[in-house]
Amino acid sequence: MVGKQKILIVDDDENIAELISLYLTKECFETMIVHDGEAALLACSSFAPNLILLDLMLPGIDGYQVLREVRTKAQTPIIMLSAKGEVFDKVLGLELGADDYVEKPFDSKELVARVKAVLRRYKQITASPAASHDAENKVEYPDLIVNQTNYSVIFMGKSVEMPPKELELLYFLAKTPNRVFTREQLLDKIWGYEYVGDTRTVDVHIKRIREKIDDTGKAWRISTIWGVGYKFEVKG
Repeated sequence: MVGKQKILIVDDDENIAELISLYLTKECFETMIVHDGEAALLACSSFAPNLILLDLMLPGIDGYQVLREVRTKAQTPIIMLSAKGEVFDKVLGLELGADDYVEKPFDSKELVARVKAVLRRYKQITASPAASHDAENKVEYPDLIVNQTNYSVIFMGKSVEMPPKELELLYFLAKTPNRVFTREQLLDKIWGYEYVGDTRTVDVHIKRIREKIDDTGKAWRISTIWGVGYKFEVKG
């Protein structure tokens, strides 16, 4: 029997945390509540959550620092919760590796829908794929191999750590070279129709990909088409 998916709720407001837990429990999730950053980091190891709901404003270690610490060890999906609605806060959270950002106050049904959507996207491949399937999910260029079957990126002969969304975005662009995609198209293809966000999300992920794979002097590059979107440009 498959166990319940586990959600770690990190919020110093006990009432909000309990309310979130109630809604998620009704949806057959197993939940754990902690109220500060230090407890959150400990729970990541002991509870091993499938997803973390992380408030920004926490006593002691704040949500941003918790996010940084988690990302040094794991790619556990993280949805940030905050009353801060400024673009800067959203972009910072995404740049640090958050998968989604929900403003308080939020609708409980929307929050549950976002949790389910993120978990669907991050569902791990458990069956060993056939060789033909592997070939269909891998693109190769000089100095770059992106494999969406085992979620690996090899750049200049070395493995590069990438969260699933970054890898999926890179793979999607690379498998259709020299085709321009708008930000809206990339949001739909990678994040799905149920994603409620803005196109800046795509820009943030492209920026992080570029920081990890330097295309200077390569036979390929991720090109920005100003006012439109992006393409994986292959020379020759």
